[in-house]
Amino acid sequence: MLKLDETDIKLLALLQEDCKKTTAAYASALNLSNTAVYERIKRLEKSAVIQDYVALVDKKKINKAFTVLCHVKLSQHIKEYVLKFEKEVQQLDEVVECFHISGDYDYILKIHVRDMEAYREFMVAKLTAISNIGSTQSSFVINEVKHTTAISF
Repeated sequence: MLKLDETDIKLLALLQEDCKKTTAAYASALNLSNTAVYERIKRLEKSAVIQDYVALVDKKKINKAFTVLCHVKLSQHIKEYVLKFEKEVQQLDEVVECFHISGDYDYILKIHVRDMEAYREFMVAKLTAISNIGSTQSSFVINEVKHTTAISF
């Protein structure tokens, strides 16, 4: 595991806030040279501390603002069913996050669709078409109180 110093942590915070700034802008904020910042970024990328750079899209502007948290219980929690479910759920574009969890259910899925009708179609045509699902429970997001992709240190 890569040992992060205080400057690395500050740099990661700046990158999480806005990764499109120039190396010079980060260097100025950190009181470092451009080369030192560039080398730190490359080291963080190479060690996979920084995994990727992405654009965050406004769900409302692309008509996918209906968010559902769907709990899924497999009919049996055996390795074959787990692996099959995980493979198939990765193919569902509507599912943006999937967590294997402890407790009464086996998985929680975060799903973005247009509206309730689109969610029903997703459930009928796609999710319940996956074999070995025992039951599901859906919760509909009323308001997104906090959303961030940044990880604090």
